[in-house]
Amino acid sequence: MQNFDYQTPTRLIFGKGVIKELPEVMSGFGKKILLTYGGGSIKRIGLYDKVKELLKDFTIYELSDIQPNPKYDPSVLDGVKICKENDIDVILAVGGGSVLDCSKAIAAGAKYDGDPWDLISYQAFATDSIPIVDIITLAATGSEYDCGGVISRTETNDKIGYMDPHNFPLVSFLDPTYTFTVPKNQTAAGCADAMNHIMEQYFCGDSTLLNDGFMEAGLKSLMINAVKCIENPEDYTARAEMMLACTYGCNGIYSLGNSESGWPCHAIEHALSAYYDITHGVGLAIITPRWMKYILSERTVDRFVKYGVNVFGINPNQDKFEIADQAIEATYKFFESIDIPMHLKDVGIDESRIGEMAHHIAVNEGLEEAYVPLYEDDLVKILTESL
Repeated sequence: MQNFDYQTPTRLIFGKGVIKELPEVMSGFGKKILLTYGGGSIKRIGLYDKVKELLKDFTIYELSDIQPNPKYDPSVLDGVKICKENDIDVILAVGGGSVLDCSKAIAAGAKYDGDPWDLISYQAFATDSIPIVDIITLAATGSEYDCGGVISRTETNDKIGYMDPHNFPLVSFLDPTYTFTVPKNQTAAGCADAMNHIMEQYFCGDSTLLNDGFMEAGLKSLMINAVKCIENPEDYTARAEMMLACTYGCNGIYSLGNSESGWPCHAIEHALSAYYDITHGVGLAIITPRWMKYILSERTVDRFVKYGVNVFGINPNQDKFEIADQAIEATYKFFESIDIPMHLKDVGIDESRIGEMAHHIAVNEGLEEAYVPLYEDDLVKILTESL
């Protein structure tokens, strides 16, 4: 087991109707709120009006239209401007993980005198941040329980996973009923995203029986409950368990003491959605089984055997490479079964920029230190196989 230093300051308030506690929570941070949200779904489900009513005694400024792959320009820059000009006390992010990711970059950028991109690109480091509270409406990213976010800069095709301990949300409201209206395709993509968060931690060089069991249970829970949510969108128990499994995804709790994996599938997918603005979870579903197949070897096969036997119930009394192949195929088939497109060409990506993206990943992501080292030629092969 590897050494670790772990702490999370985030308070999780989970369950049906917990939003009633919002005024009391927000009053601890001040009176001037920046309300951030996306394309309007919170208005369609009545959540926007509910928030405004609960916070009628506060001064609220708004930043809307935050995109699923949140953009540095305009969203982050606009949010920083609002915060600085109005001396905002606290940010309230209402929506999915992208809204919260954007809000984290705003929170740190508003307390920084230079270009906020310096912080996102690790050219400088935050010393302070505006407090963040969130109300999550999509089970997927786990951003409500971690200090990270992903920000895209369109003009340079950069999509950076930005992490800073100042950016933990201080309070996260998690009401599964707000996910009832999430469309089937977004539910499926959220499941794929969360599953990959677990698999990025599972496939590593050093792990423990405790962590393996936690992650294997998480994967099974996500697969079982995603299907239930797709079949019956208002299944509260399924929505609740899926939401909690997603919440655990990125804050490190699944893999305390494990060795680092490098998160190679995320590194590859970040290029796909930076260049083509595709749905993150869909890109991960397409890449993951191809990456698995590419890295399968005598060194990694035992890990795939454990994954196949414990997650998919594959018969252990077979050749280990046969078990591994079945596990990879089962992963592919699951994503396919929940109607995720499983080829890059299905989401508008052809071979024309494969080399360019592979080079971008190799230069910017450092995958030579991953669980299985990947170089530019390897990335070309994985991307090409994913077409």
